[in-house]
Amino acid sequence: MGRIAGRFARYEPRLRAGRLVLGLLSDLPRKNCWTIAEWAGETSLHGMQHLLCRAVWDADAVRDDVREYVVQHLHDEAAVLVVDETGDVKKGTHTVAVQRQYTGTAGRIENSQVAVYLVYAGARGHAAVDRELYVPRSWTCDPDRCRAAGLGEDTVFATKPELARVMIERFLDAGHHVGWVTGDEVYGGSPRLRTALEERGIGYVLAVPCSAEVPTSAGKIRADALARKVPKRAWQKLSAGRGAKGQRFCDRAVIDLAEAAPGRHQLLIRRNRSTGELAYYRCHSTTPTSLAAPVKVAGSRWRVEETFQTEKGLAGLDEHQVRRYPSWARGVTLAMLAHAFLAVVRAGEHAHRPTPDDLIPLSCNEICRLFIALVVRPVRDAAHQLAWSDWRRRHQARSRTSHYRRQAAPQT
Repeated sequence: MGRIAGRFARYEPRLRAGRLVLGLLSDLPRKNCWTIAEWAGETSLHGMQHLLCRAVWDADAVRDDVREYVVQHLHDEAAVLVVDETGDVKKGTHTVAVQRQYTGTAGRIENSQVAVYLVYAGARGHAAVDRELYVPRSWTCDPDRCRAAGLGEDTVFATKPELARVMIERFLDAGHHVGWVTGDEVYGGSPRLRTALEERGIGYVLAVPCSAEVPTSAGKIRADALARKVPKRAWQKLSAGRGAKGQRFCDRAVIDLAEAAPGRHQLLIRRNRSTGELAYYRCHSTTPTSLAAPVKVAGSRWRVEETFQTEKGLAGLDEHQVRRYPSWARGVTLAMLAHAFLAVVRAGEHAHRPTPDDLIPLSCNEICRLFIALVVRPVRDAAHQLAWSDWRRRHQARSRTSHYRRQAAPQT
């Protein structure tokens, strides 16, 4: 909280922001202004609402502080930027940027609010470093509606890939370096995003649909048609890295593309070893690389899903009950800060405190539980809390070992 203290004009909102962040990390079943104000010991919810709505502080400057905090403590020369969107199901029509649209949270078209996030993913950990709200055309075509929701009258429509480009360029313009960017089909299907990354000398591994046409020496060919021409000897069994259930092995093949732009352009194809299902990626690198490099980058996409899961489960990213854009920006930025704190503490614990063989490493969930129990709300018997922490981690370690043994057992 000391990092962002200078962003507040008065000390009252600064102190209240600290209480709000602690409330976001608490074990409250719902985390909004009302429940957090009660948890923090305030007499009403008006102070928390004032913090998000009317108090004088710069949410974008705090966002930049979060980015610097994450990069400083999770720095990795091989880090990857992952772009993805997540949605929050909402009721009514007055909440900023809400309309009926597809959201992966519900898996269908719902009345929802969607935002695009940029996640910094390295070997030490991962956390969101930027956010942009997706404002549909139904809003940007109605200046009065935008004004009422706290959006500028000059707000223009921007696609999700365009929002991703803005965030990536903001990250690079801040003086940070990253070698790769990855994302799903929404972003892989944007030529403007791919061109912008190429112009900045950034490699990418972006998913594309099977119907995507890619340039070859024989002209443009659909990705799935090109995959059918891959000989059997071209497939290689490679791992995208360790996941929750061990190494993630799939068959991979790569095809060089006849792209006029500088750099090396390829189509990466992933084949599921169990189902035979194929997935396709447009790849670009400024220097020659082995097949293992884009495979590893493509495999890092799971980091964004874990980030969303942790931010929503532990930091209340999706539980804000605000209508206007300034309140949304402030709420999600403080949720990003709360999650970044957990990710940084986790990285520090793993680096400086070796984990015994009969325990799994500390997770963000366990750190959050211990932090609230021992620091925010001290208990009389700290040994009791630590003993339960050891029990949970020992139980999880046994479960993981049993799973790996079953996975390694020969198939009958």
